[in-house]
Amino acid sequence: MTPGSLPQVDILAVGAHPDDVDLGCGGTLAALKKRGRTFGILDLTRGEMATRGTPEIRAEEAQDAAALLGASFRHSLDLGDGGLRTDRDAELQVIEIVRATRPMLILAPLPEDRHADHVRAGRLVPDAAFYAGLRALKTAHEAHRPQNVVFFPATFVPEVTFVVDVTKTFETKLSAIRAFKSQFYNPDSSAPETFISSPAFFEGISARARFFGRMVNVDFAEGFISARPPVLDDPVRAFDGFEPGFRTERA
Repeated sequence: MTPGSLPQVDILAVGAHPDDVDLGCGGTLAALKKRGRTFGILDLTRGEMATRGTPEIRAEEAQDAAALLGASFRHSLDLGDGGLRTDRDAELQVIEIVRATRPMLILAPLPEDRHADHVRAGRLVPDAAFYAGLRALKTAHEAHRPQNVVFFPATFVPEVTFVVDVTKTFETKLSAIRAFKSQFYNPDSSAPETFISSPAFFEGISARARFFGRMVNVDFAEGFISARPPVLDDPVRAFDGFEPGFRTERA
């Protein structure tokens, strides 16, 4: 699939590797889909440096996961797993995707993480999103700058700007993650154990979501970081349900 054939979407979720988006914001994407929003997923690498599985297997798993979440598309670049490129050519490839799909919002890895590729992706994506709005920069598609780039955490648990209630879509998120059978916990696998293939890592996915959920008195939530705060039309409504016994029916 070429950039020119990708559909326009409301949200573009970008990960350094196949499965990053599913882990970081899969519940939010599934929830937004239920609200009528469209989204696409962009994986910056093929995951070729993974200890388990192959890039070909990972690509099939990624498409299965995207279908479970309700993505309009999942597109993969080849910017180098284990040394993700952030040079001008890499920027231009991301710029082309941003201009072709014209998202209002981009979700990207937080540029503070254990994995250096996540750090690099967290720098590359906002840079490319800004440059995509320069009309003097000529590419195959017209200039377009998203309203904002919002970051999702991976390994670390930072102070977040806002959270999204994903209680109703958390099982969908877990199903999408389980689609990556070659990567995560599988008691029948004989592949070497890695940081993300242990039972503890998979249990940690729920623990993190419960942690963010407890902050706002819901079962499961995902946290996001933004340099620019979102605008609340009704701050009273925004905090509805934080204290038990006082929740009103949410729209």
